[in-house]
Amino acid sequence: MLGIDGRAEKVYRAMLANPGWGVGEIGEHLVLTENEVRTALDKLFELALLSPSMEAPGAMRPVRPDVGLSALLARRQADLARQQHEIAASHAAIAEMVAECAVLRPETTQPDYELLTGMDAIQSRLEQLALRATFECLSFMPGGGQSPASLAASRPLDEASLLRGVSLRTVYQESVRNDQATVAYAQWLVQAGGEVGTVPVLPPRMVIVDQEVALLPADPQNSRAGAVQITGRGMIASLLTLFEQVWTAAAPLGAEPEPDEEGLTPQHRELLLLLAQGMTDEVTAKRLSVSTRTARRMVADLMDRLGARSRFEAGLRAAKRGWL
Repeated sequence: MLGIDGRAEKVYRAMLANPGWGVGEIGEHLVLTENEVRTALDKLFELALLSPSMEAPGAMRPVRPDVGLSALLARRQADLARQQHEIAASHAAIAEMVAECAVLRPETTQPDYELLTGMDAIQSRLEQLALRATFECLSFMPGGGQSPASLAASRPLDEASLLRGVSLRTVYQESVRNDQATVAYAQWLVQAGGEVGTVPVLPPRMVIVDQEVALLPADPQNSRAGAVQITGRGMIASLLTLFEQVWTAAAPLGAEPEPDEEGLTPQHRELLLLLAQGMTDEVTAKRLSVSTRTARRMVADLMDRLGARSRFEAGLRAAKRGWL
């Protein structure tokens, strides 16, 4: 994941153990040709795991792994955060397009989608899909804490599915940790055999059953506006890819998000990305599913850590430190 292939890793380890070795000695030790060693050295230099020696002009020295590898990991984490943000934006655009298509033919069934109007119709369809599920149900649950009514409606469906051996994987936003009722439900779900992960920002609500049927909100900004059921194989394949990408980046329920070497959690990284785009406190709070007051406190904490007196100065300092 860090971009280091097996040969480059072996050369890096050899240089760490024997800093004075040259190309010939490394090649003899690892049974590699000179060209193979030099290719590996070029890769290591590209990844900033080698730097020019100040003692021997023209020679290279290995960068300590706690410095070089940690920097690589931080860049990888930042890339994942950016990808996650882009995925969420793409999903919102897809959902909007699907909703526009559905509005053109209200209350009609088409080969690939069906518009459901009203909360009762949506809940009824969820019940049908839960009973029909045979092996898998995947879902995004954005918005932080879930309503008591939603949790109460979900429990018998989830319980019945788990008893039939259906695999349940659910992704919540990290802010759900602040809602005791939703955390308790998620803990019950895990104990019953389901899997739960959390991420800082989620695409709109989504349920995919048996890799064949998906439910999306007709209007991502208003869940009560209705839902769209999708069965088209191409669209389902794209949504499955989206889910797996988000699931890969999710932290297991109960695991505190681990800060990187800069002391930043994934939520801090996402906050920095939102601020860099000029988002207001209100929009930032909505995307992170926290209160505006909490969002402002998080921004103030970051500015304090950066020693900045304004957001502009904070952006400059964050960029200089490599946080953006």
